[in-house]
Amino acid sequence: MPEKRVTVASKVGLHARPAALVAKAAAAQPVAVQIAKTGGDPVAAGSVLNLMTLAAGYGDEVVISAEGDGADAAVAAVAELVATDLDAQ
Repeated sequence: MPEKRVTVASKVGLHARPAALVAKAAAAQPVAVQIAKTGGDPVAAGSVLNLMTLAAGYGDEVVISAEGDGADAAVAAVAELVATDLDAQ
């Protein structure tokens, strides 16, 4: 199962607008993408509510994973968003 560790770059963490953008990108992937805070339980990354209850703040490390055909590309796409300051756009 491919996975990638990234640091949350948005100043508000994975809340509000950043959570919506990440959830939209994750839901658009051909496989289910999961996200977890380091050492925590994974949640479905395609759900804004799940992302917000994850309570991943600015600077927190998260692990993004997926399984199946296209998992590498799905993990990379979601990881790129999480590692970008989405509030600055």
